[in-house]
Amino acid sequence: MRPATDALIVIDMQNDFCPGGALAVAGGDEIVAGINALMDDFAVTVLTQDWHPADHASFAANHPGKAPFATTEMPYGTQVLWPVHCVQGTAGAAFHPGLRTDPAQLALRKGFRAGIDSYSAFFENDRTTPTGLEGYLRERGASRLTLVGLATDFCVSYSALDAARLGFEVTVVEDLCRAIDLDGSLAAARSAWAAAGIRVA
Repeated sequence: MRPATDALIVIDMQNDFCPGGALAVAGGDEIVAGINALMDDFAVTVLTQDWHPADHASFAANHPGKAPFATTEMPYGTQVLWPVHCVQGTAGAAFHPGLRTDPAQLALRKGFRAGIDSYSAFFENDRTTPTGLEGYLRERGASRLTLVGLATDFCVSYSALDAARLGFEVTVVEDLCRAIDLDGSLAAARSAWAAAGIRVA
């Protein structure tokens, strides 16, 4: 067991991000067993869950004439438009059936505001609206975070960078993540981690 100051953050291990899902990440289901095994090492474990309303602004289907993976401008900046995924209450939004959920003390839902996307476990994409995760981790006494899950270059990366910006010591276990790698996004994420002092294990 690691020290009580260590927390495991499992990012978006949901059906829609695994093979067969609406926004599948290649090999997304391959990391479930490794994540399950890692949970026993941590006194603090958090699961995040994408949880979108059907009219979410990040869905290409809600922008006539726009295709998935195109971009549009939002008040908070450029937004990638995604296939409809992780709609509240659907099977796609559920955690992968092989994922252990019992060891987690918190399941944090994000992306539930229709007008703004939420990659990070800590902030909406405006970079200012908090999810409440920072306060939870501080009150639990966590100062060192280990991140795993989907997808490496989007929700994992945004979460890691925000955690580092908030003063946490951050490690990304890249073997227990899988990437989308959209237009060089994985290389960009790794470069940003290095600049932020994020450790890769």
